[in-house]
Amino acid sequence: MWRWDESSLVESHFLLLLVFSCFVSVVFAALLRDELREQLRLGVLMFGALVGAALVVGWLMYPFPL
Repeated sequence: MWRWDESSLVESHFLLLLVFSCFVSVVFAALLRDELREQLRLGVLMFGALVGAALVVGWLMYPFPL
């Protein structure tokens, strides 16, 4: 029997950001480009843009606590 355990939670938001960015960039690259080389290029660019934008926005929001 499987039980819910607190230790099974993912505690790293950065890891979740990387996983989400990876999946989004793979799907959009596959939908928007036909050639494999173009898909890889777009996927890498989109992955970097998503991660970079999240880090910049997070850094800009850091001084403003909720």
